[in-house]
Amino acid sequence: MAIVSSLSTKHLLGIKYIQKDDIETIFRTADNFKEVLSRPVKKVPSLRDVTIANLFFENSTRTKMSFELAEKRLSADVINFSASSSSVKKGETLLDTVNNILSMKVDMIVMRHPAPGTPFYLSQNIDASIINAGDGTHEHPTQALLDAYSIREKHGEVKDKKIVIVGDIKHSRVALSNIFCLKKLGAQVAVCGPATLIPKHIESLGVQVFYNLKKALEWCDIANVLRIQLERQDIKFIPSLREYAMYYGVNRDILESLSKKITIMHPGPINRGVEISSDVADSEQSIILDQVENGVAIRMAVLYLLAGQVS
Repeated sequence: MAIVSSLSTKHLLGIKYIQKDDIETIFRTADNFKEVLSRPVKKVPSLRDVTIANLFFENSTRTKMSFELAEKRLSADVINFSASSSSVKKGETLLDTVNNILSMKVDMIVMRHPAPGTPFYLSQNIDASIINAGDGTHEHPTQALLDAYSIREKHGEVKDKKIVIVGDIKHSRVALSNIFCLKKLGAQVAVCGPATLIPKHIESLGVQVFYNLKKALEWCDIANVLRIQLERQDIKFIPSLREYAMYYGVNRDILESLSKKITIMHPGPINRGVEISSDVADSEQSIILDQVENGVAIRMAVLYLLAGQVS
């Protein structure tokens, strides 16, 4: 079957660079793949002639496994690249490494890299389609897509929903991609956290800022809770994790004090007892495991649609 892409772009570099119509096309395609994933045989031959390289220059568990499973569900040929055992450690440039991989007739690249803008740089220098699986503190587009898709699945639509993103906004690529995605879909978006973890001028993105967790949770319909990204912090932004948990940890007591029930989300990995307590993460209000499940369908949809531009 010929694969025809309906996206307006050859790459998925960030939510900032795609249209609302692209997001809705991805969601409709993911709906079809969710149905496939519910079958006894969860594999389709859609990308049988496509070779995909997963290039991860940072540690990853959920995202890497989700992409690899999505690729295999679509019957693609998969190559996994580990930076720790590659020639990059010997001084080879990134572009040389990628061109060597492409010379083996690789059609698409899924890339995670600690330097913001790396997928965009590569897209200017190679012919293969690139999917950004996270670039530093910049963007993580497929996470934002699966988060918005999970909200749509739970609440029927994203438009006009009030969503607060709680936690380390300053260092989070998930937060930025979510803001772009949710705003394009017509949601009301706010962020909440200590002042040291809220970027200056973030209001220019059209979001509201809360510094009080209780007020933020009273305002919202959905709370997407992020972890403190200590690995990206070169100085201390909070006195201690214990104090952070006291003032910004989402726990059962604060949820029960609200005047309504809200939906709880988390992109993972979870630091239980810090940004979220176990009795909240595992509660009926949580859709965290739904997010994980939806991640495979969303990534299948992105891979399938971009593969339509593979020549």
